[in-house]
Amino acid sequence: MNKVVKLETEKTLDQEWLRTLCLDAGVDDVGFVEISRAGLDDQRADILTAFPKTKTLISFVIKMTRENIRTPKRSASNIEFHSTGDDILHTARKIVKELDKYGVRGLYPAMGFPMEMDDYPGKTWIVSHKPVAIEAGLGQMGIHRNIIHPKFGNFVLLGTILIDATVERYAEQIDYNPCMECKLCVAACPVGAIGADGYFDFAACFNHNYYEFMGGFTAYTEQIADSKDAKDLRSKVTDSESASWWQSLSFGANYKAAYCLAVCPAGDDVISPYLESKSGFKKEILKPLVDKQENVYVVPGTDAHTHLRKRFKHKTPRLMKSHLRPTSVAGFLRSMPLVFNRHKSQGLNLTYHFMFTGQEKIEATVIIKDKTVTVQEGLNGKADFSLKADSAAWLSFLRKDKALPILLLTRKIKPIGPLKYLKAFSRCFR
Repeated sequence: MNKVVKLETEKTLDQEWLRTLCLDAGVDDVGFVEISRAGLDDQRADILTAFPKTKTLISFVIKMTRENIRTPKRSASNIEFHSTGDDILHTARKIVKELDKYGVRGLYPAMGFPMEMDDYPGKTWIVSHKPVAIEAGLGQMGIHRNIIHPKFGNFVLLGTILIDATVERYAEQIDYNPCMECKLCVAACPVGAIGADGYFDFAACFNHNYYEFMGGFTAYTEQIADSKDAKDLRSKVTDSESASWWQSLSFGANYKAAYCLAVCPAGDDVISPYLESKSGFKKEILKPLVDKQENVYVVPGTDAHTHLRKRFKHKTPRLMKSHLRPTSVAGFLRSMPLVFNRHKSQGLNLTYHFMFTGQEKIEATVIIKDKTVTVQEGLNGKADFSLKADSAAWLSFLRKDKALPILLLTRKIKPIGPLKYLKAFSRCFR
């Protein structure tokens, strides 16, 4: 190995030495990013809260086995996700321990779970691995919102290590996107989370694919609490679903789909079969996932529910309550783009003013136009509909703890304008 260069004021590591150390530890590719990088502006404070001495982020990938991800038998896929996730953490720990021998301190955040659940449903993770990997030159984001490595494709999991040393040369983003926009991920997604135009419906993906993670467990326990007896519970939750919950709680939460990863043909090591025969690739990889009969979890009345009934009539809709429930007015405003049902907003061109009082004094403008939503601070422009509300009362309405008529009668919520506009607003956010 090349030597480690140590200065009096800080530790500076040779880039090739550090890269070799990481490769020897078991990573498949690695890049280094300085903490001051502009691409980290929105998460620098969180990183420094976790490890104030951070000067460099080590971003790395470990490959997954492709056939385990591609099979319609999701137990095999989840074994691979969990196994590679364990490899990420074990490798990160190995690198941190090795660097410690040279006087370099480091911290490795979780690859996925566990997270900082005290902050749920806000940001529960220390590091957003995807933007770090992009800055480290390990790939670009595909339209399915997964990192596509130029060689390994999207069949990788990501890890990040924070260290208190600088590196003599940092990585840069790759200058092209390996995503071919072939739209196979669009065709495979059972809830229509990926739009052909590049739009991404976060809530649709979260509610189904992550059903047995985080908020889905809350929904499950509420179904138990709301049931009169065992027979009533069985009418709401099948034995198969209860067994799946037991499996997730015992062995690790299971993804319900991740079909977007399975069908992606991008990456030098992956692309040959697709180029040789696109129809053959679709028949072998895409069709079994599309044809699979399975439960799909959707919130009734959402774009995801409509897409499922229209596109996948052989799949069974399992209707659920949304578990993306804000715990603050600020969180409610931040979450709007994530839970927006754009197709339900078709034909709307409305400006809303929200004035919250009480524990949270916030004013905001929400514009729904051309199947998009924009949230702005303050009261801007002329409102078609305004709403004054006590912040706690509004949150109780969103949680369905209190009925809207009661809140209207007690003047906790005061609408100004046609109530049909409030109904139209509600239709767009479920």
